[in-house]
Amino acid sequence: MKAIIRGALTLFLALAGAVEAQNLSIATGGTGGVYYPMGGGMAAVLSKYVPGMQATAEVTGGSVANLQLIGTGKPYIGLTMADATLDAFQGKNKFTGKAVPVRTLMVLYPNRMHVVTTTATGIKKVADLKGKRVSTGSGGSATEVMAFRVIEAAGLDKDKDMTRERLGVAESVNALKDRKIDAFFWVGGLPTAAVTDLANSPGVTIQMIDHADLVPAMNKKYGNLYVRDTIPKYIYKGMTADNKQATVMNLLVANQSMDDKTAYNIVKAIFDHQVDLVRVHAEAVNFKLENQKSDASPIPWHPGAIKYFAEKGIKIK
Repeated sequence: MKAIIRGALTLFLALAGAVEAQNLSIATGGTGGVYYPMGGGMAAVLSKYVPGMQATAEVTGGSVANLQLIGTGKPYIGLTMADATLDAFQGKNKFTGKAVPVRTLMVLYPNRMHVVTTTATGIKKVADLKGKRVSTGSGGSATEVMAFRVIEAAGLDKDKDMTRERLGVAESVNALKDRKIDAFFWVGGLPTAAVTDLANSPGVTIQMIDHADLVPAMNKKYGNLYVRDTIPKYIYKGMTADNKQATVMNLLVANQSMDDKTAYNIVKAIFDHQVDLVRVHAEAVNFKLENQKSDASPIPWHPGAIKYFAEKGIKIK
């Protein structure tokens, strides 16, 4: 009888473990940016510290593609930019007719727009992109979304005033080195590995194009999503001055259907083990509790995240 009871107990525990087992995919971006290594770090943290969870990082086209994956309702969380996330939530632009029931888990770090060329091209301002070959980011990225808005605010037509390519940051760097393009747009953390590679290339002197003056026009049309910011000149070799540019915040998001306990556990694990993520990329230093505010994200917060932050004394509506 005892053997039967022990066997039944073992079976029960095995079944309980199977029920608790949880696979999670983290939608990131291309391998040359910050999203992918950061997502890999998150996957390691969640797999190690959330009981029963097995998380993996997935290479994607970026924020737009990530939000589309969130919209499938499958077990995804995603790193996204606030502007693309608002479009997805409202069903606008690239998400017209396909609104995504997305919810904020946490505010991550500031994403800085890089408008990159080399001194050899003679390009010194956004207006100089007229008639040039320009990459505005991969098709599944929020880089493309924001690049179009910068170009528009500068009074240029993205389709008529330039020959436009749709390349990720690593591909853009290679194309610029090979003189197949004259400049590229990239929105990412500091430093972005691919841009560092460009700056350190023999015979190349990087030129970062100022565009912070376009932020008011961007916000007037699209809402207060962007801020004037600076990429310090020490970030990339060859910069002779700080780059005055536009910044948007990054978010970690999930589908509203994610259960509250899972959402809570994800946010708790990331903050509890933030030091592990800082070792992966320095931008994780900017995961700050004081940045988790009701108005810090343009979309609603997940109840599981709200519960965690309430325990930290932060009230989110």
